[in-house]
Amino acid sequence: MVHEKYLTIPELAKLLGVSRIAVYKRVKKGQIPATKIGRTYVITDRTIAEILGKELTQRGKERIDAAVRKTVQEYGDVLKQLAKG
Repeated sequence: MVHEKYLTIPELAKLLGVSRIAVYKRVKKGQIPATKIGRTYVITDRTIAEILGKELTQRGKERIDAAVRKTVQEYGDVLKQLAKG
């Protein structure tokens, strides 16, 4: 049996140094995966590790690749000019 550790929204907010409302909004938008138990949302230690950058999941890698492609597409000429400089 796997025992996962969980944090609540206020605990995660304190860990990240942001307001609990900011974390709650990200949970509601689906940006932070969470499970609702009763009236409380809990976030797994695996998700927290991903948020803190300790673990990079396939989804995280795909998001980074998409961001790099978009940046190169939008600013490719500027990046080339900066490389010459």
